[in-house]
Amino acid sequence: MRKWIVMAAAATALSGLAVPAAQAAGKEEAEASAKVAVIPPPAPGMGQVVFFRPGKFVGSAIRCTVREDGKMVGRAGNGKYFVLPATPGPHRFTTKTEATDTLNVEVEPDETTYVKCAIGMGVMAGRPNLSPATAEDFGKVAHKIKLADTEEMAKDIAEDEKDRAKAAAAAAGN
Repeated sequence: MRKWIVMAAAATALSGLAVPAAQAAGKEEAEASAKVAVIPPPAPGMGQVVFFRPGKFVGSAIRCTVREDGKMVGRAGNGKYFVLPATPGPHRFTTKTEATDTLNVEVEPDETTYVKCAIGMGVMAGRPNLSPATAEDFGKVAHKIKLADTEEMAKDIAEDEKDRAKAAAAAAGN
């Protein structure tokens, strides 16, 4: 009988610890979900593409520069993402380092499409890879990644446009 009382007392004490532990775990989950990026819906009649790059050690110094028709539309560094508003219809996105990768995306009106950018091992530089992803794929890493600095990205796009214009002028002059 005494053994049973000791076991009951131990069970009661442990259950008292389990409640605060469960509350702490719930609090951590709530805090993590509060930090998760919430992607607002696209403008009415438009679509959008979320390009994201999970934080990885491999290729961490290389940014994933995304282009459409040769024009830079955005850049995601390691552990970053950006949202590209897009007209509905087919789009062809490319990214390049020592190799080029291309992904065709059909943008639907009033929908968000997700694209994951990964950098793999290369000879001289990392090799980029654009792949279709889902909202769930983004959700799994959203608490670990941040929105790319839009002002910095706008400067990068403007600089890229200047470089493209100079290259076009040089090619026309030859």
